[in-house]
Amino acid sequence: MSATFTELRAAGIPITRSCALLGRPRATHYRHARGPVQGPRPARAVPENGQALSGAERAAVLALINIPAYADLAIGQIWARELDEARYWCSVSSMYRIARAAGQSRERRRLATHPAKIKPELLADGPSQVWTWDITKLRGPDKGVFYQLYVLIDIYSRFNPSWIISPVEDSLLAADFLAEAIERNGAIPHTVHADRGTSMTSKPVSALLTDLGVARSHSRPRVSNDNPFSEAQFKTLKYLPEFLASFASLAHAREFCAGFFYEYNYIHRHSGIAWHTPASVHFGTADAIDQDRQNTLTAAYHAHPERFGRRPHPPTMPTQFWINQPENEPHMN
Repeated sequence: MSATFTELRAAGIPITRSCALLGRPRATHYRHARGPVQGPRPARAVPENGQALSGAERAAVLALINIPAYADLAIGQIWARELDEARYWCSVSSMYRIARAAGQSRERRRLATHPAKIKPELLADGPSQVWTWDITKLRGPDKGVFYQLYVLIDIYSRFNPSWIISPVEDSLLAADFLAEAIERNGAIPHTVHADRGTSMTSKPVSALLTDLGVARSHSRPRVSNDNPFSEAQFKTLKYLPEFLASFASLAHAREFCAGFFYEYNYIHRHSGIAWHTPASVHFGTADAIDQDRQNTLTAAYHAHPERFGRRPHPPTMPTQFWINQPENEPHMN
């Protein structure tokens, strides 16, 4: 191959073309042409103190990045601004290393801090004390069409003071919804709890509750179980066998929900409230019903005592209901 290469060069063929014709890398040609390197390669001249910044230079850079004008800036910002002022101190990476060695590798900028949201701990030991509310979507007749179902629930009685369905979610509508529910109920709750949706945190709703002296409570961000009563009722609604995948119209959705909430308030016996209806607990007839139940059970016991291991009693109504009961609070029934 060397002889052929020599012939090509003698014929005036350039080195690049000759290497291409022979499939020979040019680096190989030049290495062979140069011959073996005799002895060790000369070392590159290095300044006596090396390439590193001196202690005084490092101290100057550290003082620079901590002056008031730069104390809030990222290292790259400082380096660029100094360079634009015709001042070169060191490379960006060196400036970062100096800051890191001084324990300043954290975020240098002043950032807004957001303290952790307080865990809501709400207690109700009677009706009309703590209400929760939420909004869920009901699918309409066409793709992308949803109706907004607003629902209030009393966490002690499980009674629904009010509900509405709207084609859109609106903060003014939400405020009117709450005001009408409180007026119809005849008693103002001391707390209204909701998640952090736009309507729940809106100015109209906040102003209304403030004017009425009602405490506002909100779920923590990304905590799904801070509004359990409303979420549980929505599950009850949407897991009904007769619940529809979509509704033909707004009137159709309202007709369905009217039947559901009447059944839920006045007919459905709720296991969480000793198998009473929410309306019975909310309007104070549960004690009389418990007495009637006791009379029935007593009569059954006297008629066939052999069928009972002990004297029967109706389920006991709990005396307290919590959202996020503290661990040190005793569970009272």
